[in-house]
Amino acid sequence: MTDWRSLQPEWGIVLGSGLAPVMEDVEREAVVRFREIEGMPVSRVPGHAPNFVFGKLAGQSVIVAQGRVHLYEGWSATEVTAGVRWMAERGVRRLILTNAAGTLNRDLPPGSWMMLRDHLNLTATSPLVGAPQFIDMGAVYSKALRERFANAARAEGWVLRGGVYAAVLGPQYETPAEVRMLRTLGADAVGMSTVLEAIQAHALGIEVAGFSCLTNYAAGIGTESLAHDDVLQMSSRAAGRFASLLRRALAYS
Repeated sequence: MTDWRSLQPEWGIVLGSGLAPVMEDVEREAVVRFREIEGMPVSRVPGHAPNFVFGKLAGQSVIVAQGRVHLYEGWSATEVTAGVRWMAERGVRRLILTNAAGTLNRDLPPGSWMMLRDHLNLTATSPLVGAPQFIDMGAVYSKALRERFANAARAEGWVLRGGVYAAVLGPQYETPAEVRMLRTLGADAVGMSTVLEAIQAHALGIEVAGFSCLTNYAAGIGTESLAHDDVLQMSSRAAGRFASLLRRALAYS
């Protein structure tokens, strides 16, 4: 394999729970384990492989983070976003964030994908804490990238709906009362990741696109009990569709 230090990827991709099948299309050039990088936290959550993979996807040079760490594991906001800063140091200027999320919107059923057009940070923290970083958050998710992916989805024969993603601390799933609150606040989906990474990337001047694989109805909307294994199974089944979309969107460059 190639020495990763000689590679200069423009695109970064962070894979959420159960989305490992996306890796099947990446032509691998180098692999760096999280534990090989000083100060990089390592996740203990199933469905998150602790590796950065350098390679080519649809002719584009990419770094793929096969997993991420979360606040609910006990990491700080700064530690949760260490991977974003590391990718930025490698030259990444466009970042694609993915997650598995619960849907609050019956027009976005389980098994579908939602493109983030905005978010609610309900984690009570930020990776920017500690310095006067008064970053404008009016356009976190790049309009140009959203148009690019919407066009790619149309070319694939499906409509990619946009929505608002609410990030909560976890690790417990939400109560029906909390779900009603989130819907009142304008959220379409809820999860436990992505938003802090988006804030960090935006602060670094990186273009951001975000996508939620909607794996289940949130409590009080659906009737089934929620379990992480079910989330992994649903996201794994939906990963192929997103992989096809990703190939087409990156090929537009």
